[in-house]
Amino acid sequence: MEQNYRSMPQESIQLCQTGADLNRSCRLRTGNIIQLPANGRVIVSGDLHGHTRNYERIMNMADLANNPTTHVILQEIIHGGPEDDFGGCLSYQLLFDAIRAKVAYPDQVHLLLGNHDTAVISNSAVLKCGREMNSAMKGAMQRRYNEKYSDVFNALVDYLLSQPLAVRCANRVWVSHSLPADNEIDRFDLSIFNRPYTPDDIERANPVYLMTWGRRHSDEALNRLADMLDVDVFVLGHQPQEMGWGRLGSNTIILASEHSYGSVLFFNLAQPYTADTLVRNIIPLGEIE
Repeated sequence: MEQNYRSMPQESIQLCQTGADLNRSCRLRTGNIIQLPANGRVIVSGDLHGHTRNYERIMNMADLANNPTTHVILQEIIHGGPEDDFGGCLSYQLLFDAIRAKVAYPDQVHLLLGNHDTAVISNSAVLKCGREMNSAMKGAMQRRYNEKYSDVFNALVDYLLSQPLAVRCANRVWVSHSLPADNEIDRFDLSIFNRPYTPDDIERANPVYLMTWGRRHSDEALNRLADMLDVDVFVLGHQPQEMGWGRLGSNTIILASEHSYGSVLFFNLAQPYTADTLVRNIIPLGEIE
């Protein structure tokens, strides 16, 4: 049963702790990868960045209560969207909504680690539309939680540290926020998928950083990564897409769900795909009630 974590700081702390425990104990998780079976349906979002309405559309499409074999993959929920009266970023509230969904449907909702999450964990500056988003979100949380802010924020950081890095589907589709950039592949440590990661792994040039910050991959690099990870298709976020999605190389789709042209992808876990066939399953979020 979904619990109400909305009213008090302690309830927000408990929400984060429960969500983190469920992330770490998920029966579908091996190391830092969620392994989805060869049956059911997957709905994949791109970066959400505080876009509450598009999040609602994705969850309405999933209708998890009536579709027990449907999985929803969410990413990059924080940093963007509504602000408080002082310009503070309220996107942590949408993250809490997504964690509530994880609590209600622990084996169906999967939140992936993104680069803005790593910026919160490492307390480093991250810009979006010319604004430094970490300080904007912290300011809003400080005004909301007052003297309990540090406790809530620390629980939030621990939650972020519990998130998986990728989803591997039985039909050889791989979903993650990003991938190591071309010039980082040789030193990328694949063992990060098999061991608990730490804040040190999130620092620049370390493996979690490389997994969440890479951009502008070449077709050659993407083919090499597909061989390394033994997959056929990559579905990523991270790189802005004005029309909601785009292609990268021959095997990669990039999704964006953070604006009015945002999109979402769905596919059947029992069916094989190429990137060319998978793009047929992209839906503009504006078409969903």
